[in-house]
Amino acid sequence: MKFVPALDPGFSPMILRLREYKQKVSKADKKQKFIICLERNKGYNYHYEIDIFKDNTGHDQENYEIIERLVKTLLWIAGGYKIYLAGSDYLFERLKTDYKKGGTREFDAEFMALVYEKEFTVIKVDYQDIPPLNQEIVMFEHDLSGCRIGFDAGGSDRKVSAVIDGKVIYSEEVVWYPKINSDPEYHYQNILEAMRTAASYLPRVDAIGVSSAGIYVDNRIMMASLFLKVPNNLFDKHVKNMYIDIAKTFGPDIPLRVANDGEVTALAGAMDLNDNQILGIAMGTSEAAGYINSEGNLTGWLNELAFVPIDFNKLSLVDEWSGDYGCGVKYFSQDSVIKLAEAGGYKFDANLSPAQKLKEIQKLNDKGNNLAEQIFTDIGIYLGYTTAYYAHFYQIKHVLLLGRVMSGKGGNLIQEWATKTLHEEYPEYKHIRYQLPDEKSRRVGQSIAAASLPSLKK
Repeated sequence: MKFVPALDPGFSPMILRLREYKQKVSKADKKQKFIICLERNKGYNYHYEIDIFKDNTGHDQENYEIIERLVKTLLWIAGGYKIYLAGSDYLFERLKTDYKKGGTREFDAEFMALVYEKEFTVIKVDYQDIPPLNQEIVMFEHDLSGCRIGFDAGGSDRKVSAVIDGKVIYSEEVVWYPKINSDPEYHYQNILEAMRTAASYLPRVDAIGVSSAGIYVDNRIMMASLFLKVPNNLFDKHVKNMYIDIAKTFGPDIPLRVANDGEVTALAGAMDLNDNQILGIAMGTSEAAGYINSEGNLTGWLNELAFVPIDFNKLSLVDEWSGDYGCGVKYFSQDSVIKLAEAGGYKFDANLSPAQKLKEIQKLNDKGNNLAEQIFTDIGIYLGYTTAYYAHFYQIKHVLLLGRVMSGKGGNLIQEWATKTLHEEYPEYKHIRYQLPDEKSRRVGQSIAAASLPSLKK
């Protein structure tokens, strides 16, 4: 390991541990194939195959420590409510226990059950009984024809644009407070008002595209922080179909597509760069992500990289929500800046919010403070190693970097050190480029990308 984060010397990149394990297994006399299949909505699935040490040869725990992290990684990248495992009785029993009620991965299992509205299960099968690969293709045809509404639901402001044949003729940004309102009528009326305003600038509405933080299945809101305060007993009835219901007010058959904001960010990047294989990562309150594949399409995966384990160090910081260690949220968000600052001995005013703490460190960095510079350098080192890990699952040519952590000089340091770490440690990934879009591209590009989500092409 050539690069070590100075403020987090215990950092143990997942990509290093995975490669070391694979190399060790390749030299073993007794090994066996292990297959993981994750199934999600409509029977779509994801396959992953790896050689492991044969059961009962003294390596069971070693197998488990790597495979447990891999299963969690795949779960939050691709999504799923059913895990098929073939090739190891020991690993099946351990993982089945992990994902049951009271197990160490109970949070993950319950989360996926809510997203897909199915009971979460872990099933042991023989190799031949692994379901055949069934990949989802979410076509994105860059269709900007006609009169469209593009809506972007942010946590602090809502943006809407009226678009005619790819040209934004009207755009507005309005402050709102979705995360502190428990009445879903507040959300409904705000979204409806925004779309009606945009519609008033159009001769007609041909399609509606929505970019929104959260998880969406078939345009339905499954999980979203915007509705954090809405009681569970109101969510299913008043929230789940909210975008569908609002679209119907403009016509019963108006084409609608709702996508995670990370995916729309990646789409905007694809349009701006005129290229594909783009992984978009937004570092703000958490780590949000989206991905455009080699054909320029979405994959239907969750891409919830905030929950993907990227540090093998069991003593690393634990995510308060999932209760797990080493996950992306603590490395690529304002939490990471705060964590590293405190590790360097910096004392924050206890009354400051996380966003205010981030701004304080960014101001110090603007003044050339050594600790502040080291913080953003370390995040860049995190990102370099982690990009190599992400590239194990995604085909990547560009990593689009956004979010408030990437603002100012700190963002430049992160980009510089991520590039240095990735390209020197993993020369096979020298083709990957980190991109920092300008503010105009983030604003207008996002609205056009959202508006172009639904296709009018027959």
